[in-house]
Amino acid sequence: MSFRISPMWWPVLAVSSPVLIPHLLRKNHQYKRNVQRAQLENAKRIRNAGKIELPELTQFELTVLVEQKAEHGFKHAPGVSYLIKTDQGSLLFDLGYGPEDDTFASNAAKVGFSASDVDAITISHLHPDHMGGFKAVRDNHIAIPLKTEKPPVRQCFLPAKAGTNCLKTTVVEFPQLLSAGIASTGPLARSLFLMGWTEEQAIVARIKGKGLVIFTGCGHPTIETIVDMVRKISDEKIYAIGGGLHFPITDSPLRKPGLKVQMIWGTGKPPWKQINDHDLQTTINNLNCVNPARVFLSAHDTCDYAIDRLEKELNAETIVLKAGAKYHI
Repeated sequence: MSFRISPMWWPVLAVSSPVLIPHLLRKNHQYKRNVQRAQLENAKRIRNAGKIELPELTQFELTVLVEQKAEHGFKHAPGVSYLIKTDQGSLLFDLGYGPEDDTFASNAAKVGFSASDVDAITISHLHPDHMGGFKAVRDNHIAIPLKTEKPPVRQCFLPAKAGTNCLKTTVVEFPQLLSAGIASTGPLARSLFLMGWTEEQAIVARIKGKGLVIFTGCGHPTIETIVDMVRKISDEKIYAIGGGLHFPITDSPLRKPGLKVQMIWGTGKPPWKQINDHDLQTTINNLNCVNPARVFLSAHDTCDYAIDRLEKELNAETIVLKAGAKYHI
């Protein structure tokens, strides 16, 4: 039997229960308030969003620098970093764990990536596997793993305030064009029990003759909410959806000693409840209603069991993203 929290931790939890239980009760009260607040805030943001004139792109090339799955010879990590090149420029979407491990640097060197490949950086949300590591979260400062003179890139687009080494930092507050012909959905909110209030933006582009492409970091606001926003900012059909969906149902790609971290943190549920098959089935049904032609799955926050179900049950052509791979969308 596999436990989210190993029995080795149970004596510690028992001893700390007089302090831990009141703390969790207070957290639960705040969490419930924030769940309602996030629902209202997202509904308001979607209601107030207007159409964006998305440029028609003839090229959308995705190179995966950091992912949980990897091509032979490439390193893997439970984080995300995607380099996107279009006919209007380039954008680096998320940074994985940045300089805290050598996954980004090693894979970047193997694919021939350099800082000159980047016109702008976009951070989906301020969690360690996206903004450059745990120290980056503690310091609230984006840790850019690009070895070059500062500032390494001209612009950084963030979903909330944080420090950066970029020449210009923009906190995205609503749907808008970013760089390389790619737009942001604007931040959408989610109440996470242990990680608190989380703002996350997804990116969207329009591909000539195909339609819209949506990429998420973790999809914390839920892919359903993200799609609702995308439909508000563009009437084009949705051709492809990619990135994280956050379904650690039976396992956690990120582990710490005795802890299956993603099954406890970041699920949108209290730690005594688990993401389950019903939650996954709801998303599968909703994605099939959206009916994209292609789905690009991230395994950095989703277990193999959920990936397998998504591959089998989605109507779309389904691809599991791998570090070191290049996809022409």
